[in-house]
Amino acid sequence: MASQRSTRMRVSLAFVKDRVNVWLRFGQPTAEIVLDRWRRVAMFTPGTVCCRVKWIGNDYGTALWQLLVMQAPTPFEDAQRVAGVLPGARILLRADGETQVKAVLAVIDAVEALGINPCTVADTYWRTVGNRLSAHQPLPVYTVERHAAHLAREALR
Repeated sequence: MASQRSTRMRVSLAFVKDRVNVWLRFGQPTAEIVLDRWRRVAMFTPGTVCCRVKWIGNDYGTALWQLLVMQAPTPFEDAQRVAGVLPGARILLRADGETQVKAVLAVIDAVEALGINPCTVADTYWRTVGNRLSAHQPLPVYTVERHAAHLAREALR
């Protein structure tokens, strides 16, 4: 008998001063569960987009920078395994290292400066940003016109 797949994506978040900081850069969780003073879990409904940033440090400085733009999978959709994300997620963008993460954070800031919620940005834009990062190419600019075209396309579905 197949196991029942959860209908919500659970994203683990944590903060330990100067050691671990895993936080949401954007995304509207439907619920948040506080586990203890260091850890919490954000819950997302299927189709919801969020961005998780992970920073880990040690006695010598920064050990890890990682940023993931993820979409919560529907119950019958495949999902990629991601540490700290259950049952998994559709990864729209992955940035590793301080330089890449800061570049994507600047892109997110630019989208927000246009008055656009990053959760509503076209999936294809996040994938293009990820592809350009890995190819060491200039990152594309998201425009109000591109966003309007995305919303019109979604309205037709």
